[in-house]
Amino acid sequence: MISTIHSTRRKFGVTIATLLSGLGFAGAASKASAAGSPDNQDVQKLNEEGKPATGTPLFFPIVAHNGLIYISGQGAHDERPPEQWDITSHSKQVLDRIKNLVEKGGSTMDRVLQLNVYLGKISDYDGMNKVFKTYFPNGGPARTTVAVANLPGNSLVEINCIAAVSGK
Repeated sequence: MISTIHSTRRKFGVTIATLLSGLGFAGAASKASAAGSPDNQDVQKLNEEGKPATGTPLFFPIVAHNGLIYISGQGAHDERPPEQWDITSHSKQVLDRIKNLVEKGGSTMDRVLQLNVYLGKISDYDGMNKVFKTYFPNGGPARTTVAVANLPGNSLVEINCIAAVSGK
């Protein structure tokens, strides 16, 4: 019985779509949507200076679309031996990078909507939070924090985020 209902609904949908397409409604709807829809804005891929990026890198540090900027994951990239790494300096370095990219992308830390924080060790949670609070004195955004097995770039922490562009 259920498969008959699904089959009948599917046939009805295909029939209606074919009929509307034949009458020209599908073309008119897609043209109207493409003309003024904010969802049709171009995606801007930006370099670390907030300028249009060139080439075809693996990923871009800033991607802007529809009033939002997306900041790629930032790590500490510490060249010192691992026994000299500490969560305070890594968190400051990463959040400085995030702040710089957010500002180059046309926003501020107060307009960050969401962050994802990846820690190499969950025991660094409190240390990272102490630094984190100094970058968000007016309260932080929505956030997820997880511990992961390993992070690239010799880092104890990696963070990515989404921010609303100022003035939008």
